[in-house]
Amino acid sequence: MADTILYAHTDNIFSDAEKIIEVSQKTAFHSVDRILVLRNWLLGKRIFEEELQGEDRATYGAEVVAKLAKHLNAKYGRGFSKRNLWEDLRFYKAYPQIVQTACAELDSTDENEIVRSSCAQSRMLSWSHYRILIQVLDKPARDWYEQEAARENWSVRTLQRNISTQYYYRILKSSDKESVQQEMKQLTSPYEDRLEFIKSPYIAEFLGMQENRSYQESDLEHRIL
Repeated sequence: MADTILYAHTDNIFSDAEKIIEVSQKTAFHSVDRILVLRNWLLGKRIFEEELQGEDRATYGAEVVAKLAKHLNAKYGRGFSKRNLWEDLRFYKAYPQIVQTACAELDSTDENEIVRSSCAQSRMLSWSHYRILIQVLDKPARDWYEQEAARENWSVRTLQRNISTQYYYRILKSSDKESVQQEMKQLTSPYEDRLEFIKSPYIAEFLGMQENRSYQESDLEHRIL
């Protein structure tokens, strides 16, 4: 589904213009974030496939990640550390179906694949969200947090706090779920930043801005364009 921008025509041209600009920016940044999620999933998939070729998969996988990190950092700069690549691998293993391939129109000898998101939620979460989610080893809990974060539009900080405070398990055990939910919303309200997506260091890094620590929002917009 194509991204859309809400057009508003009220009696206040200033607020209408601000809404158009802010929604446009948000749409652009979210588009970049979706590609970042896709890139990291594909890196995890490729590492996983390489790992399967070794008899001692754990040892071989560690060697692959170490060599790949050295190669990618030398070519693209920081951002592809061993830790980051391990996160990509864990992401793929936790969400093997979040992306699907479509190769029917390609020649059978072609090594490339067309990929697209198959995320069931109305929108895919950000990479910052998924980095937190893969820390949850309990799959039912992880799936619940993912669904709630997408449905309730949780910020990254809200998601992290809810996981840290065992929100899922407290909801399950509580006989008064509404009060638990209201308390959570009250305590996490300071964490809801509508410009959170702009401040993500992973977006800046993905756009090749990791070496510039004083970049402005105009620089970020230029990179996206």
